[in-house]
Amino acid sequence: MNNPELDLSMIQSDWGSAMFSVYEEDSNSSCGSLGASALSLKTPEGEDNDPNAEEKLCAVCGDKANGYHFHVLTCEGCKGFFRRSMTKGLTFTCPFTRSCPVSKAKRRRCQACRLQKCLEVGMRKDMILSDEALMARRELRMRKKQERLQRMQKPAEVGSLTEEQKQLISILTEAHRKHFDNLEHFVDYRMDQCLTSPHYSGLVTEGDTLKELPHFADMSTYLIQQVIKFAKEIPIFRALSIDDQISLLKGSTMEVSHLQFNTVFNLETKMWECGRLKLSIEHGVLTGFQRMYLEPLLKFHISLRNLKLHESEYVLMEALALFSPDRPGVIEHTHIDKIQEMMAMALKCYIDYHHPLPGSRFLFAKLLSMLAELRTLNEENAKQMIHIQNVMEDAMTPLMKEIFS
Repeated sequence: MNNPELDLSMIQSDWGSAMFSVYEEDSNSSCGSLGASALSLKTPEGEDNDPNAEEKLCAVCGDKANGYHFHVLTCEGCKGFFRRSMTKGLTFTCPFTRSCPVSKAKRRRCQACRLQKCLEVGMRKDMILSDEALMARRELRMRKKQERLQRMQKPAEVGSLTEEQKQLISILTEAHRKHFDNLEHFVDYRMDQCLTSPHYSGLVTEGDTLKELPHFADMSTYLIQQVIKFAKEIPIFRALSIDDQISLLKGSTMEVSHLQFNTVFNLETKMWECGRLKLSIEHGVLTGFQRMYLEPLLKFHISLRNLKLHESEYVLMEALALFSPDRPGVIEHTHIDKIQEMMAMALKCYIDYHHPLPGSRFLFAKLLSMLAELRTLNEENAKQMIHIQNVMEDAMTPLMKEIFS
């Protein structure tokens, strides 16, 4: 891609063309009041919000930095670029004099000079974690969070739900039922006839790759709109700053969609049955996704569906994915972390109350592990989307480009 990367400032300026009409629809309507103090958390004031605090800039391109990555203070974009370049052993050639300017607006114009700048400012290849190490670190963090939640839980509350937790689950469930229709009303799309034919064999040839990309783009846009509408029905989400709302949506949309999709996954046929549509991983191949991504995704859906979760457990997992404080661009880390812990506590108490022992003994831990696995799949999905977009950029809708950028 030759276009500049989409950052938060660009998202806000382009919000009207792609997401603003969806996001701001009914913006003046009431979402209801949760009443409980835990569910009406106000945005805390702290150093991150100090208007006089010095803004930290990326040492590579000058964009807003969000932390130290590989020994250098950088933005999320340069972090990802350096990691992909090093782990894949990519080499680039500058078409000019190896002195191209590397700035926020021009950082994608010459990858060779951008990589050279990364190395010059001190980014280190030896600090890049392997995929296995990243997964292990995430699981460790989730285990620590689980242990912290268990320490916080009072003995009298074990195996029961507070009124606040019941109200939270009710609000999430109502939002879920209102805005996720499993594609039953998905009618305005471009779909190849072979997928609707009862004689479709499911066999995919090399020449069929990308055949269903336009249909996938339409379907993905529809699902993104559903996730946005689901999120804005949650009062504590609407209370966040617009920047954090955007960052959380950009980071979690794929994960929330797959959690919802799991509710229509048929374990016998290994297909997602969405109304009159029946989708398999072969349709993903037709879209342009590689099997190295699709096969682990299928295993994830099989494992999650085998847990036979209740609707309340699905919606709480969707909320846990949505309120992830470590998404790129998130400002109120501490505040959102408290919200996520509240969601996790509700899930733990629901499991204790509704699932008898010993079968539920490790269910909560399994669900946290599944969320960590889904995060890894999300990162691989982003790589696949970049590849597909480079091959056929025009097939992507503006809303997809904003979410998957």
